[in-house]
Amino acid sequence: MPHFAEKAYYVTTPIYYVTAAPSIGSAYTTVMGDVLTRWHRQRGEKVWYLTGTDEHGQKVMRAAEANCQTPQAWTDHLVETAWKPVLDTIDVVNDQFIRTTDPEHTERVQEFWRRLHEAGDVYEGRYEGPYCVGCEEFKLLAELVTVDGVGCCPIHGTPVETVSEANYFFAMSRYADRLLELYETRPDFVQPESARNEVVAFVRSGLEDLSISRSSFDWGIKVPWDESQVLYVWIDALLNYVTAAGYGTDPERFARLWPADVHLVGKDILRFHAVIWPAMLLAAGLEVPRQVFAHGWLLVGGEKMSKSKATAIAPEVLTRHFGSDAYRYYFAKTIAFGSDGSFSWEHMTAVYTSELANGLGNLASRVTAMVGKYFDGHLPAPAADGAAEKALAEALATTVETADAAIDRLAMHDAVGAVAEFVSTVNGYVTEQEPWKVAKDTSAEGRARLASILYAAAESLRAVAVLHNPVMPKTCQALWASLGAGAVGELSAQRVQTSRRWGQLPVGATLTKGPLLFPRVEEAAE
Repeated sequence: MPHFAEKAYYVTTPIYYVTAAPSIGSAYTTVMGDVLTRWHRQRGEKVWYLTGTDEHGQKVMRAAEANCQTPQAWTDHLVETAWKPVLDTIDVVNDQFIRTTDPEHTERVQEFWRRLHEAGDVYEGRYEGPYCVGCEEFKLLAELVTVDGVGCCPIHGTPVETVSEANYFFAMSRYADRLLELYETRPDFVQPESARNEVVAFVRSGLEDLSISRSSFDWGIKVPWDESQVLYVWIDALLNYVTAAGYGTDPERFARLWPADVHLVGKDILRFHAVIWPAMLLAAGLEVPRQVFAHGWLLVGGEKMSKSKATAIAPEVLTRHFGSDAYRYYFAKTIAFGSDGSFSWEHMTAVYTSELANGLGNLASRVTAMVGKYFDGHLPAPAADGAAEKALAEALATTVETADAAIDRLAMHDAVGAVAEFVSTVNGYVTEQEPWKVAKDTSAEGRARLASILYAAAESLRAVAVLHNPVMPKTCQALWASLGAGAVGELSAQRVQTSRRWGQLPVGATLTKGPLLFPRVEEAAE
């Protein structure tokens, strides 16, 4: 593992159940985390991005049985054939992939709970009540919805099971006041605000102790002081964030990574991360994460995608058609991070066509083609900037400031939207300045004006390549090369903060009109 000279910006996704192959719902979280961490890298910061798989519990065990495999064989198969490969499909660069079946994780989980047991925070009792296997969650009676007279999970709509077991309990209720103090003194700990309000109301309504073991099946980490039981899947899975960071094995690494700067989670698992998890950490005397951010659901036909209802969509279905960069752009820009968002093939096609093919792609093609036609492919020296060029430079400075601030509040949609708006501004500039008409004036003044227009457009694209690189890395690398921007340095070495400086693209750089950045696509799915 690399040595960190300073605290890394540590971002995590939830670790995903290996009950089936990934969908665009799970990939959404992973892409948003990737955009976030790539942006921080583009700032020059040290970053650590963790994702992985949650492989224990009754839900996974039943999925394995349904496929006539042992749980370990089933999880091994899905991780290697689906969950790891999807990271390449959606072009995610994670620093670490953790599996809850990793021996190091298992050992540290057992040690964690052994310590809490010895400290008196765990006791033996009996649990009886509703349990949703789909959520792997004990439900409150008040949470259930009634369907045909049967109590059902409000998320899955499936009947809950009644569980009655002698289990071990975590005395979570002891930490209710400290949790409320945490929410009060650190209002950004849970975001967005709607999520924070939900969590505060839940804890204020009365926090119950948590059953942390199961005795009715054996697919899980053994309770270290009672091997007849396995630890409840969630209190195993949540610990991945610290076991991956070196908890109990590598103090230096742990100091460089923990606390996590942000846990990205779906709103359906908010309580686990904003209530149970910090309570566990408080009991163990460990720092809590800096933020838990709950995003909304991806809706298809007005409903949350569901593997059980066969409404899940595989990411490769979309990336095959639109490409990974367009996939990432669409989900990053069109859905407000923190809110529900609807997906449709028609909407994605419309965004691809208007904003990428006709927007950025057409702009890059026009600019490189005109430099090739009027200046033999060499970027001309601009004359003194006129009012239009100064306005463009000011628009760039505003874009960088707006987008960078949006990233800090995890509003990735606003950051991508700000850059997209700048692309529209540059397109408008080229349309208004009409360089194809200016080119007809062969006087020195005409040539100077043409040079200024094309330089300004190319310089704008140079900045766009830097700012869109966290979202569309393949496209931006191609754009960087077509602008001859290698003379400035590697694209990955460019900094968000300095991308606003006007005039970085060197005069004489060779611009080439390569293949279309965003080829036309058919409207219908393949």
